Amino acid sequence: MNSSFVKSLKIQIRVIGALLLREVLTRYGRHNLGFLWLFIEPLLFTIGIVILWSYTKLHTGSISIIAFSIIGYSYILMWRNISNRLAGSVEPNLSLMYHRNVRIVDVYWSRLILEIAGITISFILLMTIFIVLGFIDMPDNIFLMLCAWLLLALFTAGLGFVVGVMSEISEVFDRIWHTFTYLFLPFSGAFYFVDTLPTYLQKYILYVPPVHAIEMLRHGYYGHLVQTHEEPLYLFVVSISMILVGLMGISWLNKKVIPE
Repeated sequence: MNSSFVKSLKIQIRVIGALLLREVLTRYGRHNLGFLWLFIEPLLFTIGIVILWSYTKLHTGSISIIAFSIIGYSYILMWRNISNRLAGSVEPNLSLMYHRNVRIVDVYWSRLILEIAGITISFILLMTIFIVLGFIDMPDNIFLMLCAWLLLALFTAGLGFVVGVMSEISEVFDRIWHTFTYLFLPFSGAFYFVDTLPTYLQKYILYVPPVHAIEMLRHGYYGHLVQTHEEPLYLFVVSISMILVGLMGISWLNKKVIPE
């Protein structure tokens, strides 16, 4: 392997590590509960949804509503939080661009890694706690859930890159995107199984890439108890395409951004 490439890679890793530490200290260092909010927030949400659905009888069948809530909310956090964190993330870090080894992609990677790590930890902790307490069963296929989570992370990386670039190009896009993430929730598949939709709607909702991730996650957890409709290859191709488009946008953005 080329020694210059190895040297550059080491520098890149050190830069991302430093930015990651800076993000942790900036975001959580001065708050009372700090990093724990990444765990407490989904826990409170899950408890609220379980109580609501238990008393209103909005669910049917023998599936675990607790597991349904944990998976659905963690899934929403992944694509929504990451895209929102990368949107408009260049301007607060413009002063760092004076360092020749710090680039826009490093800022994006640091925020991306922090969000994915935090959400993944909260997801694993919530599942583990409720399994140990006996409120939910063990997943039917942990490996399938792991593959689905990795594909979801890949998709959110591509989405985050594209949103990050677009938010720097257009201030209007930056403002609209945060509203759009709320409006998109009914189409995200987080609150229902695709199989419960009318047949004519299923083919349209399956054009939405992240829906395949949530369907695959539920397939891994519930196994034969539910009928799911996922196409991992479609999600993978869309995710890789978005990452490539995002990286090209970042390359173009590097030439336009002027450090303060």
